[in-house]
Amino acid sequence: MNLKRVVITGLGTINPLGHNVPECWDNLVKGVSGAGAITRFDASKFRTRFACEIKNYEQTVFFDKKEARKLDLYTQFGLIAAKEAIADSGIDLEQENKKRIGVIWGAGIGGLETFFEECKTFVLGDGTPRFNPFFIPKMIANMGGALISIEYGLKGPSYTTVSACASSANALVDALNTIRLGKADVIIAGGSEAAITHAGVGGFNSMKALSTRNDDPATASRPFDVDRDGFVIGEGGACLIAEEFEHAMKRGATIYAELAGGGVNGDAYHMTAPDPEGEGAADVMRLAIEDAGLDLDKVDYINVHGTSTGLGDIAESKAILRAFGEHAYDLNISSSKSMTGHLLGAAGAMEAIVCVLAVKHNIAPPTINFHTLDPELDPKLNFTFNKAQERRVDVAISNTFGFGGHNACIVFKK
Repeated sequence: MNLKRVVITGLGTINPLGHNVPECWDNLVKGVSGAGAITRFDASKFRTRFACEIKNYEQTVFFDKKEARKLDLYTQFGLIAAKEAIADSGIDLEQENKKRIGVIWGAGIGGLETFFEECKTFVLGDGTPRFNPFFIPKMIANMGGALISIEYGLKGPSYTTVSACASSANALVDALNTIRLGKADVIIAGGSEAAITHAGVGGFNSMKALSTRNDDPATASRPFDVDRDGFVIGEGGACLIAEEFEHAMKRGATIYAELAGGGVNGDAYHMTAPDPEGEGAADVMRLAIEDAGLDLDKVDYINVHGTSTGLGDIAESKAILRAFGEHAYDLNISSSKSMTGHLLGAAGAMEAIVCVLAVKHNIAPPTINFHTLDPELDPKLNFTFNKAQERRVDVAISNTFGFGGHNACIVFKK
């Protein structure tokens, strides 16, 4: 079967490092931390009192008041990211066959704040079931992608992938395969999440998953450092325009990179912990690179899942050695979560953008906040600590792993 080639022609994001792609990329390369005290709610009684919030976010800059009241923050972030990506791609949607353009979106949780506020109002009331008529459509996890489709009248494949923190990476793999098989010309793919809420922070705190470095939030996300103590929760939206190669060439699109391959699998190990030996993670990298028709030694850069958790960082480093052997020592490896925090369901798409820009600009962004290497890690691996490194990046891969053992890997190449 003749599979079609897929390229990336547009990027969009709003996240803790910026309200658009250029601002975010500039801060990533500079090694800026997006962490700070939580302002979204009073976190004074929480074990963790900081997060990677989107700075200076005003809903009314992007939406009128009436519209904003109908949209959970996670949906707002998705619409903002998609708008930038579509504009960046230069595609004139009114001149396209909209039945050949789809939206595949990822969200791990969806409208958590909406759910919390509506239930709180009910519980604190007199028992009378008074709920906002927008409660359900604001909350459900598919609405971020659905409203992008509605906003632009896109009638191609339209659905949401939910696989915890691997959600938007799965969306990109699905976008790749949908276009490859000729089912669409363009897929608007990505993810969004807004879980910096009482329930989100409190829930992850109860699992002891979050860093509690309240005295120094800016350095709390420190992947691969011996003193890491958990991830830093983030928020935002990220979008990539995946397009069939000939379609992009015909309209004279600017191409960032080729979306060359993808792999998905499962650890089948534990609800929240990764396979400690990294078997599933190693296999998914091999699957993705094989799917791209490449040899393992062609990979130059890995944007790792790298959450700054004890089990996760060690398992992923073992997986890299298991998959790449000696070539592992020639790779640049970095975790952008050290700067953005963990965007949960939006992480895969956000980190895919990082890979695309690494390929475009020949820069490996840093893993910041490093002081002392965990002795369980191989000191010969190049984790790109504290400072970005210029190097030729022909092939970059992005790893994203989710609770429940969901593994996804995406391959981008020049």
